[in-house]
Amino acid sequence: MSEEELNADGWEAIDEALEQLYGEQEQKHYGTAIPYMLGGPDPLNGISVYEVREPLPHWHFVTYGFSELYEKETEDPGYSGYGFELTFRLFKSAAEDEPPAWALNLLQNLGRYVFNSGNVFRSGDYMDANGPIALESETALSALAFITDPLLPGIDTPNGRVEFLQLVGITNDELSAMQVWNTLGVLMEMSEHIPLYITDLHRNSLLKLPAIAEAVRLGSESEGSNTGALYVDQLAWENPEDDSIQTLQLGAKQAEIVGKLLHGRLLKGRILTLAGPEVTVSFETSVTRSIEIQNDNVVLKLDEAVSEAISEILRPVAGLYRLTDWPEFAVRIVPTHITDHEGIVVKTIG
Repeated sequence: MSEEELNADGWEAIDEALEQLYGEQEQKHYGTAIPYMLGGPDPLNGISVYEVREPLPHWHFVTYGFSELYEKETEDPGYSGYGFELTFRLFKSAAEDEPPAWALNLLQNLGRYVFNSGNVFRSGDYMDANGPIALESETALSALAFITDPLLPGIDTPNGRVEFLQLVGITNDELSAMQVWNTLGVLMEMSEHIPLYITDLHRNSLLKLPAIAEAVRLGSESEGSNTGALYVDQLAWENPEDDSIQTLQLGAKQAEIVGKLLHGRLLKGRILTLAGPEVTVSFETSVTRSIEIQNDNVVLKLDEAVSEAISEILRPVAGLYRLTDWPEFAVRIVPTHITDHEGIVVKTIG
């Protein structure tokens, strides 16, 4: 059966939403020649791109493929597929006649991540790209935040609900601010300077503006962190047979943010969980300190003094750090090697 003969109610519902926004404007559509399920390299069925002039010239990318475009296949009637499609607003220079290929590749790469891991995106999420979001560029934007597209509300399709989640390119310190406070709060403070959350590869960190930096500081101090769980790829737990000194291991790149999260979570009485490749470590507030281990799950119950001491230790400097008041516990920070897309080490932290 050809694609034209398929029931394309899901696809048509997205088309209708975009037609309401852009009228008769003919979009640029980039389809997939070989379907992903048949061995093709790109998981998304297609990406449409619109040229927009207000409030700033930009390209508006919209994906087709995270939701069910044809027949209903999943069991959940409330949502179509993963329940969302991604959008991306990228500043357009006067010299550009076509949207840049790197942006199309970025969206397809996010498709691979979702299809391979089963993890989905929601408004308020963030993702560290560990390098420029546009490969081989000198942009300071090295991470992504996710927020509901300001001009594309969610739609109800015959296959279920579909939300439109917009990517926003952010700097490393803006990512840290979102982790120690919350994504939507930081984006709201930044919105005056990035209308419609348009990504501009040439912009600098907005935390250099005193008003935004102060708003983030006050927000994180008064509300604490909304980040309850964090994946840490260099997380490990060393538990010697004699139980003399039990050691938490972290990579230098993530050590500092874990310290800030620990401060922002535990002082508000909230749990922080770190998930690694082989172990999960949770931090909880307690009157007395203790370590509980069950299989690959470690629970550290910390009093305020130890919590503050660990937060101070967690800096991007490799070494073994012991606590004076808790000699049975130590923290080992190991170097983090940042690699490019070819696996070549381009930077070492710690």
